Parts: sequence; C-alpha cells; structure tokens
Amino acid sequence: MVERYVVSIDQGTTSTRCILFDHRGRLVSVAQREHQQYFPRPGWVEHDAVEIWRNLQRVVPEALANAGIDPGQVAAIGIANQRETTVLWDPRTGAPLGRAIVWQDTRTGPMVEDLMDRPGEEFFLDRCGLPPSTYFSAPRIRWLFDNVEGLEQRAQAGEVLFGTIESWLIWNLTGGTEGGLHITDVTNASRTMLINIRTLTWDQELMEFFGVPRPMLPEIRSSAEIYAEARSVLPGVRITAALGDQQAALFGQTCFSPGEAKCTYGTGSFLLMNTGTDLVRSRHGLLTTVAYRIAPHPTVYALEGPIAVTGSLVQWFRDRLGLINSAPEIETLARTVEDNGGCYIVPAFSGLFAPHWRSDARGVIVGLTSYITKGHLARAVLEATGWQTREVVDAINADSGLALKQLKVDGGMTSDNLLMQFLADVLDVPVVRPMVAETVSLGAAYAAGLASGYWPDLEVLRRNWHRAAQWLPDMDPERREWEYENWQRAVERSLGWVRPPKHPS
Repeated sequence: MVERYVVSIDQGTTSTRCILFDHRGRLVSVAQREHQQYFPRPGWVEHDAVEIWRNLQRVVPEALANAGIDPGQVAAIGIANQRETTVLWDPRTGAPLGRAIVWQDTRTGPMVEDLMDRPGEEFFLDRCGLPPSTYFSAPRIRWLFDNVEGLEQRAQAGEVLFGTIESWLIWNLTGGTEGGLHITDVTNASRTMLINIRTLTWDQELMEFFGVPRPMLPEIRSSAEIYAEARSVLPGVRITAALGDQQAALFGQTCFSPGEAKCTYGTGSFLLMNTGTDLVRSRHGLLTTVAYRIAPHPTVYALEGPIAVTGSLVQWFRDRLGLINSAPEIETLARTVEDNGGCYIVPAFSGLFAPHWRSDARGVIVGLTSYITKGHLARAVLEATGWQTREVVDAINADSGLALKQLKVDGGMTSDNLLMQFLADVLDVPVVRPMVAETVSLGAAYAAGLASGYWPDLEVLRRNWHRAAQWLPDMDPERREWEYENWQRAVERSLGWVRPPKHPS
C-alpha cells in the first residue's frame, strides 16, 4: 500500500514553509522561503502578497521532491497563517491593491485612540470580544479606504475582496480569477473586529461602523472541513483546513481540553488557553478568541494573551547593542551572573500588548547601577519574557477560573534552557516542550487530516504527542513574589511616554 501524507502550509510573518507529515505526526520533509519585509515609514510593516503566493508555488513542489513523494500521495492540504495581516485585491485581475498591511503595523494608532473614546471599548468587547487595537484588521481596512483614492467606492461596487493571508492563498489555489473560493475560517475571522464572537457571523453594526461592505468579506467556514480541491500547485488535492498560526499551535500541542494551554515563543509570544465551548469574556486584558471549530462539532473558544516583544528583544540586544554575535549566545552571557543585579528591562518598543494594551508605553531599563554588567543585562532580557508570561498567566487564571497546571511551549526561544527554567520558576508550574517543535505546521496538518479522514479522532492525535523536555519550578516563593513586584514597578515606569505633541497657542 502506498504511504500517504498531509501537506501543511505555514505562511508566517517572515517566511512560507511547506511541511509533510506522516500518520504518526512525524515531519517527513520541509521546504522554506523567506519574503521581503517593507518598512516604508516608522511603525509601518508591509508584505508583498504576490511574492508570498509565488513562494508557496515554489515550496510545495520542493517539499515533495525532497521526500521523493508523488502528488498523488498527498491526502489533504492544511494552511496556517500569520493572523490579522490585511490583503485587499481585485477579483477580476487577481492583483493586490497595494501591499499587505502586517499585524505588527501601527499606522492605525491615532484611529484606535479615537475608538477608545467613541464609541468606546465596551462597544467592541461586547460584539467581537476584542479591544480597539492596531493589532486587528478592521481599522486597517478603514485606513486604506481613507487614504487610497477611490478604493472605498470600488469596494462598495463589488470590485474589491478582503482577506487575511489564508483567504488570499485559498482563493489563488482554487482558481483565482477563474472562480477562486473566497473563504476564511472562524479563527482568522475572529481577529478582524468584524465578527460577532457569539454567532460567528459578520456583525452588521461593526461592518457599518467601519464602513466595510459585506460583499468584500469572505464566507466564514469551520477550521476543518472539505473546502475545495486545489486547481493549482497540487491539482485535485483537497484543501481541508485553515487556522490562524497561534490557534494551529494550540491544536498541534493537542490542547483539546479546557484549562490546557500553550505558549509559542518567537518574535513575539502568544499564550492561549482552551476554555472549551464556553465563551469567556475577559475582564483582565486578554482576548476572547476562537480556538477552532472541527466540523460538525461545536466551536471551541480560547483566551489569548499576545506579548509583542520577546524574541525580538534578543535580536535587538544582538543587532542594535552588539553585545552578542548570535541569539544562542545570550544564554551563555546570562549565565555569567547569578541574578539580574536588580536590573529589569520592559520591552515596550511599540507599546504593550496583553494584559495592558497601552500604546503610550515605551521600553525602559530600570535599576541601573555601576554594578550592572552586560551579563546582568542579558539576564534581564531573558527574564522580561518570563515576567510578561507571568502577567498573562495571572490574567488567564483570573478570567477562566481554571488554574494553569502546566504550560506547553514551542518556538525558537524554547532552546534556551535558562529561560525555560525561569519560566517554570516564575509561573510555579511545569514547563514542557514536545518532540515535534513545528507545532504550527503540525496543527494545520492535524486539522486537515481530521477533516479528510486521514486521522480518525482527537485521541489518536493525543497519542502522537511526546515530551522532549520538562522544567520544574525551583524558586523560593518569597523571592518569586519580590521579583514580580519589582517587575510590576518597572512596567509602571514604561507607561505614558508617548504624549500628543504640544501645539503653539
């Protein structure tokens, strides 16, 4: 019998990857291509959607060729994608109407500040579960309408389509201008500020508020169901799953029960806890979001705490300060000292995400004395990730009533053993890392395999999960709380740094 595989396409912030997985959830082959990052103005971050599509067209055949696999051996295609990144395109030509605006982009900051005053945070939290933030898609659509001449009129005339990256890729994979399927899944839709978080349909009041015409929005589908057969790249192969990358990581970590949580440590970090079929309204600065919906089963929700700067703080330490030559060196440098020497770094480079949501915050280093060495600074860099995670976990515990019992981790920073031990210490729970590190890709593959019958149920997927490493808490409780109080004092000093410019009277 010929072996079959699931193709997972992981379209991330910096690259597009194709990974093949087998029945045991093992990585068989991988191909990857980076795409260019555009920074046309301070705070602006853009991608070329055409370049991303072309990279997908290249990496899929490469991954199959690397494994010597025929397209006929592919059982299904699953897609995971960078969330919130906004693409508008012309359905007649297939051409994007400008570059994609990336989730990190902060150009909508002034608009978001206005939204906090009118109609106010509660208006949005009550409908979509999200606070006004530059993080989400709807303010970007409004910004484009306000700044690109004639674009809003074209959208109202049905000449513009909107999508996050998975919508753009599925549309192209299924025919593009020749009848391409314009869909999104519930996880990505839940990040737009346009969906009703209870009904999981486009919300009329939110569409009217942002001035977004319904015809430009994709159809909302489950995260795992048979969408369509691909007409290009892998013709005839069914596309059966799409999830936002962090929800895909939650699924890949097999966090299928309420109270199970994972945190992905990359450029930023994203902690999600499964809250089951209960929609938990956050009162402590978290996002209420969709975890996944596996058709025909009910929707599963999650609480999420996004942290804007974690791995990128290590990159800043390397590239801007020049204190290390490579990212792994930070652990070696941090181990030259016993503690942080009383020094704390709050990396609010463009504000703070969860649980603060303060765009007026900026990064600070506090506690500097003549005693501090670059080793102490290195330790403070790593500890900043631990303390930010602690803030999110405290908020999740308070919101959910489900005390975190262990944290599953993935992402590049999990190779830093000092950081992982510090996480276990400050959270006071075990921290565990799985054998398969590519949890985003694995989650998309799992969802696609479930929808296509490649895997029969969630229990089989649970049995595929194996622990590679574990860190247990080993910090004196009094020291833990003392250090956490110091961190919170440092955060207070980061707030209120961005103020409106003074105008002459």
